[in-house]
Amino acid sequence: MPIDDKDFVKLNYTGRVKETGDVFDTTYEDVAEEAGIKNDQKDYHPMVLAVGSSQLIPKLHDEIKGLEVGDKKTVEIPCEDAFGKRDPSLIKLIPMKEFKRQNIKPFVGMPLTLEGNPGVVRTISGGRVRVDFNHELAGKDIVYDLEIVDTIQDDAEKIKGLIEVYYGNPNLDVEKTEIEIEDGVAKITLDKLSGFEQRTVQEVTLSKFRVARETYENIEGIEKVQFIDEFEKPESEEETEEDADSEEVAPEVLSDDEE
Repeated sequence: MPIDDKDFVKLNYTGRVKETGDVFDTTYEDVAEEAGIKNDQKDYHPMVLAVGSSQLIPKLHDEIKGLEVGDKKTVEIPCEDAFGKRDPSLIKLIPMKEFKRQNIKPFVGMPLTLEGNPGVVRTISGGRVRVDFNHELAGKDIVYDLEIVDTIQDDAEKIKGLIEVYYGNPNLDVEKTEIEIEDGVAKITLDKLSGFEQRTVQEVTLSKFRVARETYENIEGIEKVQFIDEFEKPESEEETEEDADSEEVAPEVLSDDEE
């Protein structure tokens, strides 16, 4: 059956810069390793995609619609339909004194964030630092090799796929995540390791919001998403033994003769 909007698919892909052939993203571990972009914190496998969502650039969703499981396709996307053309207004000159004031020593290629916008230091000259806030792929035509591995019908599995994409905790075991769907409400109890992550409350909240939004926008019948935090006291062996030793024993009642 041809893929359409709001279908959930398992997708393998490799993205390359058309001009150079450089790989910038892939779901294949061997391809990432060969390209020198392998991330040890990433689990390489087909990603779960809600077709028509904000997970990928819109042009890719258009190309995926109409395909079927097992289909492979190579798609060329011009820069204006990919990550946009380069915008000269997004290249800023920042006085070196601003970096010194914050005790930062900039260098060419240094990534930084200004008012929530990621950028890269391009040049340092004359007491000024030129920072480029364009997307690193802006102005570049790109090529994607796509493969439709499977489709997902079960709503709980769809949500687990969205958690893998959006939650962003490499220590979280999505298979230990419990999902209950009833009366239009999806209740999500994450793997206990999700409570021990080195991220701010704002970052965690944003991740949960993204999962929730993609869930109720793309899964029919779900109107609300709840994340449930559970903390359960473990019962250790020592506690069990102590409890056994401290069990009360009823005193033996002696008859008058026995006394």
